[in-house]
Amino acid sequence: MFLEPNVNNSKTGWIEVVCGSMFSGKTEELIRRLKRAKIANLKVEIFKPMIDTRYHESEVVSHDANSIMSTPVSSSQNILLLSSDVQVVGIDEAQFFDDGLPEVCDRLAEKGVRVIIAGLDMDFMGRPFGPIPALLAKAEYITKVHAICVRCGALANHSYRLVEGDSKVLLGEKESYEPRCRECFNKGISEHKQK
Repeated sequence: MFLEPNVNNSKTGWIEVVCGSMFSGKTEELIRRLKRAKIANLKVEIFKPMIDTRYHESEVVSHDANSIMSTPVSSSQNILLLSSDVQVVGIDEAQFFDDGLPEVCDRLAEKGVRVIIAGLDMDFMGRPFGPIPALLAKAEYITKVHAICVRCGALANHSYRLVEGDSKVLLGEKESYEPRCRECFNKGISEHKQK
């Protein structure tokens, strides 16, 4: 379990990344940490990419229907503009942001802000996804969460796409993706290539 560092009287910010496959609890963990920060009476701002409207236009919502209000933004630079005078910034679905997100997070942390990021670390082909690899390199704290493979019951760290398409970004839920372990993921990719 992640235990927050002592934030009282801290003048130093930091970056936390929660990553993993789809259905692994990334957003659930982000919401948990942000709600705890609010309980501690810290000033919190939450952001998500404008393209993510799956559950709600302006809320960050987990698969378990937990939610927290957020501000949808079109680029990472908007986060800097909208987060003055805050102590904690939350960012969901970070893989959909532009490559400027790591620099934005660095700048926030240098101003003393605790930055909590959630996102997919790999795309549907098992490749590093968007700005997440750079954020992992910069983060002081990393939490990798796992789903359960729907094929064999092992820990899953891949998001297997069930529908056709080569687009890297395809918003979807259980009708479009399922969590798989390495072995079941590779088997699915091999079978798809043989078609």
